[in-house]
Amino acid sequence: QICSCDPWWEEERYTDGSKWRFLEHKGPVFAPPYEPLPDKVKFYYDGKPMKLSAPAEEVATFFAKMLDHEYTTKDIFRKNFFKDWRKEMTSEEKSKITDLNKCNFAEMNEYFKAQSEARKQMSKEEKQKIKEENERLLQEYGFCIMDNHKERIGNFRIEPPGLFRGRGDHPKMGMLKRRIRPEDIIINCSKDSKQPKPPPGTKWKEVRHDNKVTWLASWTENIQGSIKYIMLNPSSRIKGEKDWQKYETARRLKKCVDHIRTQYRDDWKSKEMRIRQRAVALYFIDKLALRAGNEKEEGETADTVGCCSLRVEHIKLYPKMDDQEYVVEFDFLGKDSIRYYNKIPVEKRVFKNLQLFLENKQPEDDLFDRLNTSILNKHLQELMDGLTAKVFRTYNASITLQQQLKELTCPDDSIPAKILSYNRANRAVAILCNHQRAPPKTFEKSMQNLQTKIDEKQNQLSAARKQLKAAKAEHKASHDDKSKKAVEVKRKAVHRIEEQLMKLQVQATDREENKQIALGTSKLNYLDPRISVAWCKKWGIPIEKIYNKTQREKFAWAIDMAEKDYEF
Repeated sequence: QICSCDPWWEEERYTDGSKWRFLEHKGPVFAPPYEPLPDKVKFYYDGKPMKLSAPAEEVATFFAKMLDHEYTTKDIFRKNFFKDWRKEMTSEEKSKITDLNKCNFAEMNEYFKAQSEARKQMSKEEKQKIKEENERLLQEYGFCIMDNHKERIGNFRIEPPGLFRGRGDHPKMGMLKRRIRPEDIIINCSKDSKQPKPPPGTKWKEVRHDNKVTWLASWTENIQGSIKYIMLNPSSRIKGEKDWQKYETARRLKKCVDHIRTQYRDDWKSKEMRIRQRAVALYFIDKLALRAGNEKEEGETADTVGCCSLRVEHIKLYPKMDDQEYVVEFDFLGKDSIRYYNKIPVEKRVFKNLQLFLENKQPEDDLFDRLNTSILNKHLQELMDGLTAKVFRTYNASITLQQQLKELTCPDDSIPAKILSYNRANRAVAILCNHQRAPPKTFEKSMQNLQTKIDEKQNQLSAARKQLKAAKAEHKASHDDKSKKAVEVKRKAVHRIEEQLMKLQVQATDREENKQIALGTSKLNYLDPRISVAWCKKWGIPIEKIYNKTQREKFAWAIDMAEKDYEF
């Protein structure tokens, strides 16, 4: 019998958090094969129609679909695309197509726009048919059996081929992401399971039986050579246990963080330069929630750095700035090419050490030239078992949320006002972790629409108050039950519209404050969900106001475990 309802934290077998005994699944769903364009849709080169071979046409459609996107205007994107596109061409096509500027993809672009519009206009019956097919695939491929439990798989569909975008000005943007085939896939399952069958006429790259990993299939993508995995859904038992362990590790850090901070402060005075650099880097990781930064091949990815890989050009020192002493200005590209810019006052000894680290160095030299992530991680393990830079981020994010919720939540506030306080607490964490986003393209329009609703509601309130005033005057003159009831009705109407107006105003404030901050990343990855659940239980806030359905599934363990007096 397959059961997925027993909580994993009550089962002894999950105490080591690593091995499974049995794993069976159907393998991945591959992207559909390429469908050639209709003959009426033409590609033009130098003003003349030209029929492309199927491989060249498929890659051309990737560019055509992005024609309205700013990526296709970037030189590096166009250069990389054209280079990879030519690899898919026949020798005849290569000899003719030598200049991307002479290529006209307009008809292709219009065709795909029309297709997109047609999908929007589909009948209910057509949409239902697609929905049923997706549900069939989900039931067949979207679940696995792990140790007699039916578990949901996260990403059972293989990503289709396309053009790599990357974050920021990535040097590989525009390159061709090749189609993943069965021959590229490594399958992981039990020896005694019914092994997944590859599509007819194909075979898997390899079938493994590794019960120390939690992935079901893997392959290497061609752009950066990174390994991609098919994993269990975040709501699965193993994922839930890993989440729980992550937050328990951060809670262990809470017990020894004061000792660690005392030690790295003492190390600022060390006679050894390597220890001083390590101590200052750890101070930044702790105070600013900086990532450690991973070493990488030069030119392989965008010029992003973390704490250990900061260069001299990324910081400026100011003995005094804006009435504050010992100010450090940071300016660099962090993970996903998101700019990190911050000006913070630091302790005097940190400032003096930084001055020392900068001596006789050029802008492109390493700030911490005697430190790397391996050295730092080894030191962190010595300080506490399981300690990494990410544990510091998780600890500081969670403790910040807990403190902010205590400071911002007013017992007398309405539910919408309390939710605004929660989002403000979450926002403080997102700012700490530098989780930024570009304002949505539709932001201004949606704010205008919201303001229109607020204006209309204010007009309604003004009219309702006038009606209430008139009803009171009528009751004062007549003193009968009918006029008394009318006053009550009008008073309730005023109260209802006031609540509606307040909700809209809170919503507007929340949207404006969230314009350039991404709350989701910290909420899903760095904040102990038991803090949020306990807050909801304490103040009577419906949990669905904080977590959507998918998030509630992911944090089912926290919803079951957390009491209203939970402390991180």
